[in-house]
Amino acid sequence: MTHLPKTAGTDEMLKKAGLRKTLPRVEILKVLINAKEPVTQQQISQVLSDYSPNKVTVYRTLECFLENGIVHKAFVKDRTAYFELGHNCSEKQCHPHFTCKNCHRTHCLTNVKMPMAKIEEAGFSIEHQKVELDGLCPKCSKSGDNRR
Repeated sequence: MTHLPKTAGTDEMLKKAGLRKTLPRVEILKVLINAKEPVTQQQISQVLSDYSPNKVTVYRTLECFLENGIVHKAFVKDRTAYFELGHNCSEKQCHPHFTCKNCHRTHCLTNVKMPMAKIEEAGFSIEHQKVELDGLCPKCSKSGDNRR
């Protein structure tokens, strides 16, 4: 069985969440740690093709990670959930995500701080705020290739 490259932190994340260390949990965490952008369950399964936990195991592991705050659903696009580690987000607010309308890549804007919306006076109570931005990424803007 081929394993993904070792990545520090998986044991600590599982221990902090009070979860047992299992091979599927460690391997799925490695995929999420090494991901450059939010990923789908299918993308995680593709990276794990040599190890091949079944889809149900990947789904249940992601649900367990969601319940324990290790990961969160960054956003849902075309009825597909995209996941990422939850360490860049607070309990009330997720960092903004920018999706390029040309190349369709999603970028995590972890250094961009957004104020919380203030709508309580209208009777709303915000439980969690997510901000999704779209437009052209720097690469597509520079190339002038801005087909939409």
